[in-house]
Amino acid sequence: MGIHKFFTSLNDLERIFRAPGRFKFEEHNVAAHSWKVSQYAMFFATLEEMNGATVNWKSLYEKTINHDFAEVFIGDIKTPVKHASVELKQMLAHVEEKMMEKFIREEIPPDFQDVFMDRMKEGKDETLEGRLLEFADKLDQFYESFAELKRGNTDKEFVIMYQQALKKLLKMPLEKSVRYFRNEILNDVIHEETQINIAALTNEVLSKDE
Repeated sequence: MGIHKFFTSLNDLERIFRAPGRFKFEEHNVAAHSWKVSQYAMFFATLEEMNGATVNWKSLYEKTINHDFAEVFIGDIKTPVKHASVELKQMLAHVEEKMMEKFIREEIPPDFQDVFMDRMKEGKDETLEGRLLEFADKLDQFYESFAELKRGNTDKEFVIMYQQALKKLLKMPLEKSVRYFRNEILNDVIHEETQINIAALTNEVLSKDE
């Protein structure tokens, strides 16, 4: 048993597209998503660190680059489906966990299995790194939907994705990151020239958040 199977499976993540079944101007695959999430998390972790937080960088990078590897088994399930009910979300998480465990037992060299079990577990937890992962993951949904709306994609699902991601980001328990996102990034977003009125969609959410 070698690491070959794991390495070849990474190519599969490039063939799994996010928000399947919807018209999109730009396709985004799971491998690229994981890289972007790592970049977002790196920036906001730096921001938190500059404001006095202690960041476990090793944990942060392990969480972000591995957080969606299990989609190699079940694909990308759209957010509205995942969150249709607490029971469904828990069932999907359980399936992912068991399939990941099976993959590690069968395809990862024995000397590395404990390490992989730890690195591939659910990364969104109550630690600073877990919260940064969740923030960055939601930020990529925000930017993917923003890109579609900016170019005039009239599919209402992207309006829902955009506003749901925005609501979630504003409620995250990361005071410094949320403040920066709200005061700096959103200011740029609403002043960017777009085909669909992003400013109105954004202000609709902000007015309810105040």
